[in-house]
Amino acid sequence: MRGGKESSCQVAIIGAGPYGLATAAHLRARNIETRIFGTPMEFWERHMPKGMYLRSAPSASSLGDPTGRLTLERFRNLHDLPSARPVPIDDFNRYGHWFQQQAVPNVERRTVANVSPNARGFHVRLDDGEDFHARRVVVATGISLFSYKPAEFAGLPSSLVSHSFDHADLKPFKGKSVAVLGSGQSALESAALLREAGSDVEVIARAPKPIWLADVKSRGLARTLRGWMSHVARPPFDIMGPRFISWVIAWPRMYRHMPTSLQKMLTGRAVRPAGSYWLIPRLKDVSLTTGCSITSASATPGGGSRLRLVLSDGNERMVDHLLCGTGYRVDVSRYGFIDPSLRQRLRTREGYPELSVGFESSIPGMHFLGTPAANSFGPLCRFVAGTPYMSNELTRFITSRNGKGPGA
Repeated sequence: MRGGKESSCQVAIIGAGPYGLATAAHLRARNIETRIFGTPMEFWERHMPKGMYLRSAPSASSLGDPTGRLTLERFRNLHDLPSARPVPIDDFNRYGHWFQQQAVPNVERRTVANVSPNARGFHVRLDDGEDFHARRVVVATGISLFSYKPAEFAGLPSSLVSHSFDHADLKPFKGKSVAVLGSGQSALESAALLREAGSDVEVIARAPKPIWLADVKSRGLARTLRGWMSHVARPPFDIMGPRFISWVIAWPRMYRHMPTSLQKMLTGRAVRPAGSYWLIPRLKDVSLTTGCSITSASATPGGGSRLRLVLSDGNERMVDHLLCGTGYRVDVSRYGFIDPSLRQRLRTREGYPELSVGFESSIPGMHFLGTPAANSFGPLCRFVAGTPYMSNELTRFITSRNGKGPGA
């Protein structure tokens, strides 16, 4: 509090990426007093390398808005951009900022330092000292805190080992030898970008061979038949491989009630490490070592600037850098802004918050959107394609009788 009476709002949203922006747009359209904090599209601009493309198809890359007008397709048409497939990351970032300017013009580019409980819901403190009350808090901060590097690389300097999350541009690796660990989209696309930037690249992966996500576009008779049966044959989102899997996980409410064993099977198929088909020709000059892992890594003696890798097949590599495309592991205990008095009340499973209807956690009035909701509502929550569903459902929950919680 900077002096005087503390202010209040109905909903405070932490995070201004796709989920935070879509949710703010929906809530404000229903006249729910909402404040949103963060730098718009920060993760996508600072932690996705230049030249990257979205894995999701254009049809699955629009942010949810209550009018249905602020689509990626409309943005492209208004700005005379080609309907490129796949979608360049620069186009998507520009689209995200346009969406924000149109739907959520007053994002507060400040940081939430602490959220603690009070009689009216939550006490929120910003890093600049402002205090206010919020009846509900929506955590939509994305996956920035959750980048994962295997334990065997702990203690090695970032000059030798880094995560794909750490780089907005891979051109500084020009002329260097780089090993890329992993076989998912991030690892394979990073390898392609490194090779195109002039690096000597080798991909090292435990998988026996890469899995390629097929081009979902149809040709000839198949295209005609699919047009006739589009409402039956085509799942709502072409983002997650097998069509049966895509159909099932397109319904998060149904996923939530499935047996845990079935949930794990579906998630395993939907988010298994795989690369988009359009990466195949870009990787023709990249060495690929499969069925192999890195058992140890050490800097060259005498404080040298190279890295010695020992592989599980007994071979060794000497490289300038190791780039880990090893994904993300959710652990909401790493959210420093959640006060310890709240954190001890937050029920989790495998690092994910346990969520009920309206994405509400075990703390009444605290909601989690995006990837942290995936354990409860399925893999759709990991993709931009999930923003229409989640923002609409959360808004419906808050405005419904069932959503009555702290001060609602």
